[in-house]
Amino acid sequence: MAKQKIFTRTIWILSFVSLFTDIASEMLYPVMPLYLKTIGFTALWIGILEGLAEAIVGVSKGYFGKLSDERGQRLPFVKLGYFLSSISKPLMAVFTYPFWILLARSTDRLGKGIRTGARDAMLSDESSKENRGKVFGLHRSMDTLGAAIGPLLALIFLFFYPGHYQPLFLIAFAPGLIGVALTFIIKEKQKVLEVKIAKGNFFSYFSYWKTAKPDYKKLAVGLLFFTLFNSSDVFLLLMAKNNGIGDLHIIAVYVFYNLVYALFAYPFGAMADRIGMKLTFIIGLLLFATVYGGMVFVKNELMLYILFFVYGVYAAATEGVSKAWITKVVPHSETATAIGFYASCASIAALFASSVAGLLWVSYSPAVTFAFAAMGVLMVTIYFLFLKRQD
Repeated sequence: MAKQKIFTRTIWILSFVSLFTDIASEMLYPVMPLYLKTIGFTALWIGILEGLAEAIVGVSKGYFGKLSDERGQRLPFVKLGYFLSSISKPLMAVFTYPFWILLARSTDRLGKGIRTGARDAMLSDESSKENRGKVFGLHRSMDTLGAAIGPLLALIFLFFYPGHYQPLFLIAFAPGLIGVALTFIIKEKQKVLEVKIAKGNFFSYFSYWKTAKPDYKKLAVGLLFFTLFNSSDVFLLLMAKNNGIGDLHIIAVYVFYNLVYALFAYPFGAMADRIGMKLTFIIGLLLFATVYGGMVFVKNELMLYILFFVYGVYAAATEGVSKAWITKVVPHSETATAIGFYASCASIAALFASSVAGLLWVSYSPAVTFAFAAMGVLMVTIYFLFLKRQD
């Protein structure tokens, strides 16, 4: 009997789609606030724009994940999602009216919401439970490699053409278009899913909690508990600046972090398959607490790079692993709904986490912000230690 391949053609294509899409998205990430300021956006309006964009992606992940399970289809959602994100890039450079910018940014985030649940379910469909960690690890590795290449390309371009932000949005369209083109050579498995998801309105996916398996509920509670203490990475960069680290090193360390993440994502996915999702995730939580506790003491570039190395390893041990873990504890026909439901709730929890972090920062001190997060995640670690192993 022939040995089943771990990485199928579809898994590789989806990984390369994510690589090129993230090159396009992350090429714009470090310049987005700079560009918005040059066209008249204040810090308040930038915050409102990003808040609305994240709300859209959070809600849409749940709805379209559930819709994917209802229809028993994955590929149409993957194609449409990547197309919308790709076409949004040049739209940002066409007009500079606030409403148009909001529309373009929302289109990008809506695309992410449409594709996420279906894509992750497709990765799950293409893998066995014994290799789920490896598959999600490879995908996260390729995705994050794009997140490192994108800012590098932007820095190189701006080095030669400082202040020329608009052309970057047009350049970013190219890798995004390659990603979209690759989705058209994916062949979805022609099999009928056993549809158990009841149809409903846009927010009906929240009712999934009532019918979800107990193992999923316990896992989702722990993951969301962690998200409540996991504020935006922006606070890590702000802390570095607060401690006297120069802007150039801060941008460089962001690229370094993504490279470390990309390098370790697959090995940690493989390790999760070998020693279990739970233990691997707990290792990641302890690394997170170490970084947040250590950021208070960063005084030079070397210490910053060491902590961001550890932070990259933490991300590799948790992000892809958490999705793989979810797919192992839910029925095959509910995969996209389960991931979408969690992702939507995680978006709300992340907004809360960043709001609390900002409040602690201005009301007390940056050190209190990071101490609070580190202590909170240690409590989350205790929760997972007592959680019955499900993987």
